[in-house]
Amino acid sequence: MDKVAAYAKLLRLPGLGGLAIPPVFGAISVGIYDFYNLTILFLIGAMVAIFGFVLNDYADVELDRLVKELHGKPLVSGAISRKSAVAVCILSLLFAFFFVIILWKDSVIDEFKFAASVTFVIAWILGTIYNLYGKKIIASDFFVALAMSFIFLFGALSFGEPTLLTWLIFLLTFNQTLHMNAVEGGIKDADHDYIMGVKNMALSAGVKVEGRRVFIPLPFKAFGMGIRCFSAILVFIPFFYGMDYYIWQISLLFLFLLGVFFIEYRLLTTKVFDRSKIRKLIAGATFLRYSLVPVMLISKIGLIGGIILIILPIAWYIAFTPLLGIKLFQPEM
Repeated sequence: MDKVAAYAKLLRLPGLGGLAIPPVFGAISVGIYDFYNLTILFLIGAMVAIFGFVLNDYADVELDRLVKELHGKPLVSGAISRKSAVAVCILSLLFAFFFVIILWKDSVIDEFKFAASVTFVIAWILGTIYNLYGKKIIASDFFVALAMSFIFLFGALSFGEPTLLTWLIFLLTFNQTLHMNAVEGGIKDADHDYIMGVKNMALSAGVKVEGRRVFIPLPFKAFGMGIRCFSAILVFIPFFYGMDYYIWQISLLFLFLLGVFFIEYRLLTTKVFDRSKIRKLIAGATFLRYSLVPVMLISKIGLIGGIILIILPIAWYIAFTPLLGIKLFQPEM
């Protein structure tokens, strides 16, 4: 059972319900709603996420050993060997391309599928650069944000020409991933990133921890809040260009966005460095922002489809978290 928990933690299994969704959203944005194709895309997204997280843990294992709080990570503790981590990376890569073959079986490789294959390969390259060299490149968060956005775009291009909705969600995916890595990750790890010689946007902007106090400079706060404001604008643009909507749908989007902004304010104005509290804030914002795109798409996929996509990450998290041997909503990041 300990080995199962170690692999579940290594693969970030409880988080895959949300992490694997981007290519699914991509396909929905161009009118693909059938369960079979969306399931295959979900599996592709899961393989991409697993590859990225495991490769990141593999690349950082020596640095993680310098931080006591990270000693519970499977590769650091020795619960899983580095050789096994490499095997997981290779298998996830092979399975991802295998599922692409299944997805395009009996299909003509037109210009859109060709473009999809190019974006897919670029995403893997950017993700690999980020995981292996990201801590040495200040703006490497843009690499992983682009990688996730290209995975989303792959889902759309696999079935046809991207729409305005596609490009808006592409930008939204980029924004959310950039914020997750540069802002949330930068603050969460500010107490030890400098020890590890990390070069990132948070440290470069002056984010620092002294004892129990955390200092977040105004420019970095503006950067984080600016990303959130841009994302909020993107959420509503489709409705100004003719996409059907319900009044209650718009109200729900406002409500979720208010929640995101409230959490953002709490995160950016925190003065006491409490990693547990910061993790909970990040988890709360994550669940809310995962819900934005499904709510946007309700007029296309129906209320039931929207509800399924909203609850999927939460239900998945609740179902698989016990495998890690930790309490619910007590994220380890």
